[in-house]
Amino acid sequence: MSIVKSPIYKVIFHNNNKVYELYARAIYQSDMYGFIEVEEFVFGEQSQLVVNPGEEKLKTEFNGVTRSYIPMHAIVRIDEVEKEGAGKIVESEGGSNIRSFPIPGGRPVSKGPDSE
Repeated sequence: MSIVKSPIYKVIFHNNNKVYELYARAIYQSDMYGFIEVEEFVFGEQSQLVVNPGEEKLKTEFNGVTRSYIPMHAIVRIDEVEKEGAGKIVESEGGSNIRSFPIPGGRPVSKGPDSE
């Protein structure tokens, strides 16, 4: 008899000059245009002796959250992984080479008086 495990996803995204890395069992394209829904957050089991401060900060921030809506342009990467790792929040470096995709439906390019 084979037990089918639900997949685990590692989601990396930008939020307030920080890079978040978290694990979840359910990810969907939202009905709200431009957002990804993330549900069923997974946090690694910690022993009483070892505490990961990065993951504890993440647990505190997402305490009581059942579903999170993340803007698509903030997503850096989503990977399906075999098991969860330690989630974390790190400061985004000013010289980072990570850039957001252009936002669709942005402001139109202004045309000069010579163009039609």
